[in-house]
Amino acid sequence: MTADSLLTEQDAGLSGWREPVGRMQQALERDEFVLYCQPIVALSGPVRFPMAEVLVRLRQEEASLMPPGEFLPVFEHYRMMPALDRWVVRNVVRHLARGSRIPHFSINVANQTIEDASFPGSVAQMLMTGGVPGSSLLFEIDEASLLAHPEAVERFGNAVSAIGCRLMIDGFGRRAVTFAPVKKLRVGYVKVDGVIVRKLLTSASAERKLLAILRVAESIGFDVIAEMVEDQDILARLKALGVSHAQGFGIHEPRAIDGFAAA
Repeated sequence: MTADSLLTEQDAGLSGWREPVGRMQQALERDEFVLYCQPIVALSGPVRFPMAEVLVRLRQEEASLMPPGEFLPVFEHYRMMPALDRWVVRNVVRHLARGSRIPHFSINVANQTIEDASFPGSVAQMLMTGGVPGSSLLFEIDEASLLAHPEAVERFGNAVSAIGCRLMIDGFGRRAVTFAPVKKLRVGYVKVDGVIVRKLLTSASAERKLLAILRVAESIGFDVIAEMVEDQDILARLKALGVSHAQGFGIHEPRAIDGFAAA
């Protein structure tokens, strides 16, 4: 059995997509996706939730939602991630244009999107149409993508920075901690990987790694976000160490983005 036929069979079993490409295109055209987000808390300052990470779900029958782990592999396989990422940006911009208590949103972008030279121009047009400043959007790039495709990430970063958007590196420190590309890209935020954060109270090496990241952050000018914060003891330790932002189920669970509309 070929990889294509296996994926098609698996997809059909999960969601009834007998023709995956057509079904995906239909979902995009009919706005069958739903935006969720998980807030990122500021550990000091007047604004508790200055930003949130955007998450996407797919509507199914009987009002249920399909998690991304079930449909994103299909989008990736058929190289349709740039189309999905455009849909996400367009609808986040619409949300911001209507009014939102959270002023900034981070959007995860796939490798296919990073390599799409026309994507930043599409974002610029959406922002102009919605009357939304580019600074409202951050594009979240996984550390693995940064290390594996540095030239493509640099081109993408320069292009979105030119329209006022910022970059965020996700999963930082999961592999070797390297700061050269972060400095070169003028990254606004770095998310420290949850493997480090979860061990913060039990591992001296995890705390040393976090402190090293904080020292470099102060030196070259980016803010640090601790991800996957699951309990209040870790949150208290993060505050004591001087981490500026945190995100995780111990702070706030994801919810529909419309729940953060302006009051």
